[in-house]
Amino acid sequence: MPTSLTDIKSHLDTRLGEKVVVTVQVGRNKTLERHGMLAETFPAVFVVELEEDENLKRVSYSYTDILTKNIEMDFTDEVSEEA
Repeated sequence: MPTSLTDIKSHLDTRLGEKVVVTVQVGRNKTLERHGMLAETFPAVFVVELEEDENLKRVSYSYTDILTKNIEMDFTDEVSEEA
């Protein structure tokens, strides 16, 4: 993944509409995995539309979350190529 906020945004702009798996650090040694599609990018945040979740349909994250490694994003085409 790129190492500056503008590079991260540019990279995500090219991946709009693709399926993604977002792994969120929610606490000490705890993670939450969400599956969805990269829907929109804005100057400070990006939006992921979730596939199946009872309470949430869309979740937004900051590009800083990627930079500080609070979240990890794996696009499904990258995951299937590794398998």
